[in-house]
Amino acid sequence: MTEQASYTIGKLKITRLTEQMFSVPQGKLFPTSGDESPAEQADMLVNMSVHSWLVETPNRIMLIDTATGNGKDRPFSPLFHQLNSPWMENLTAAGIDPADVDYVLHTHLHTDHVGWNTVPNGDSWIPTFPNATWVCPQAEVTFMTSPAAAARRVVFDDSVQPIIDARRLVTLPDEITEYLPGIVFYPTPGHSPGHMSIAFVTEGETAIFLGDVMHSAIQVAHPQWNSMFCGNGPLAAESRRWLLEFAATENATVFTSHFDRTSAGRITKDNDRFIWTFL
Repeated sequence: MTEQASYTIGKLKITRLTEQMFSVPQGKLFPTSGDESPAEQADMLVNMSVHSWLVETPNRIMLIDTATGNGKDRPFSPLFHQLNSPWMENLTAAGIDPADVDYVLHTHLHTDHVGWNTVPNGDSWIPTFPNATWVCPQAEVTFMTSPAAAARRVVFDDSVQPIIDARRLVTLPDEITEYLPGIVFYPTPGHSPGHMSIAFVTEGETAIFLGDVMHSAIQVAHPQWNSMFCGNGPLAAESRRWLLEFAATENATVFTSHFDRTSAGRITKDNDRFIWTFL
């Protein structure tokens, strides 16, 4: 079990549910960073986290993405293959039973964001949260079931299709959508075709879950750096700059999917420069 910090934003209690942490060389994670930084920085390690966010409101319990999951075949990615992580123990330690979860909100449908959607049941996979409704961008479903995503179709088949079969999935259009009062999905494509970031507005405060718009705090200072995982670099950079402006303008508390340390912070702007401060 991992020690977990919680944050209070308006009427929300937000807790990180950690799955695993690892490091990647900067030059590998950000292939274009070598154009602007000294060569010796290419081997510097960027610490990263994989986790979900638990959001408790006065009348609902929600998860933002569901990490990688245990026991899933991911031969294309050794970091995510056949994990045995304490994610579920961390959920339980936060006082939540899987049956308590009302909604699972997805920023996108990549391997490390959908895995705990399902658990094994004999030779099949069934929804982990029996009373939950799942919500995701329709464009993500369309892409993940297209020939372009065939190499990793297993992710969809074991972690999303069982949700569809159980008639638990709601999909959203590729536009700004207030799904529930005060919960708004904003299109931030580029990392993946239908990627969306999710904002909660409560008592005059804003929390935004950015998904994979950024993978490290380094990108706040260098928003032009795309990660090795970005499918459409120019579009990803455009979304990143939009999100930085949004977070700074709204004085939002930002909850990231892969930053190290607390994974949460705020973004401020100094002339044309953005600054990240961890909470």
